[in-house]
Formats: sequence, C-alpha cells, structure tokens
Amino acid sequence: MRFLLDTQCWLWMQAEPDRFSPETRKLLLDPSNELFLSAASSWEIAIKYALGKLPLPEPPSTYVPSRMQSSGVIGLAIEHAHALHVESLPSHHRDPFDRLLVGDPPHRAPDRAVCATAGNWLERRTCRQRTRSGTSSCS
Repeated sequence: MRFLLDTQCWLWMQAEPDRFSPETRKLLLDPSNELFLSAASSWEIAIKYALGKLPLPEPPSTYVPSRMQSSGVIGLAIEHAHALHVESLPSHHRDPFDRLLVGDPPHRAPDRAVCATAGNWLERRTCRQRTRSGTSSCS
C-alpha cells in the first residue's frame, strides 16, 4: 500500500515513534509499503519552524531531506493543478495544508491512504483510501 503521511505523523515517525501503536509502527516500517511526504508538509514544517512553533535539531532545509532519505520516504511535489483541485473539496477541511493533502487528485496514486493524526485515521485502522474512480472508502 502507498501512504501519504500527514505532517504530524511524519514528525512523530522521526522523533516520537512510540506515540504510534505497535501495529501502526509495524505498518509504517513494512518495506512493502511506500511512504510519501508532500511538499505541503515541508512547507508547513518550514513555516512553523520560522515562527518558533516547531523546535527541530537543525533547520528544516537540512532536517527534512536527511530524515526523508534515512527513512525511505518519497517526496511528492505539488503542481498548480493539485492546488487548484482544493477548490472542489467540501468545507470540513479548513487547514490549508490538510486540504492539499486530502485534495491530492486520486490519479496520482490511486491506492494511497492518508495517515492523519486528526481523527487518528491510521491508529484506528480506518485509513482513507482513494479508488480509481476518485471515491474514498475505509478499510
């Protein structure tokens, strides 16, 4: 399975993996799964770091790429079409970074699930999963 990691999930993976249940850690460490981090998450990390709201051991420009490489997480770019796709989302996602993650067009990776700490989707094993038709389901 391919997982698009929420910013907070990715930060937990780096600094506080014990916050996840053993079952979830196993899922995230399974080499048969692919883990993705959106450029939206890097943007969010950089903003929070610059505002002094996110302490990191080194600047995000070093921290994020080095941790992505060491953990095998794949970067996912944001294109104009992806940003514009956000307009079609229901209004229940107000956070602009979450909207970019949730609104990522399904055709980019139809089997990708979203690991989001808001609602603990992954922890409750109710991952949002995109289907080829663009609908969401829970497993």
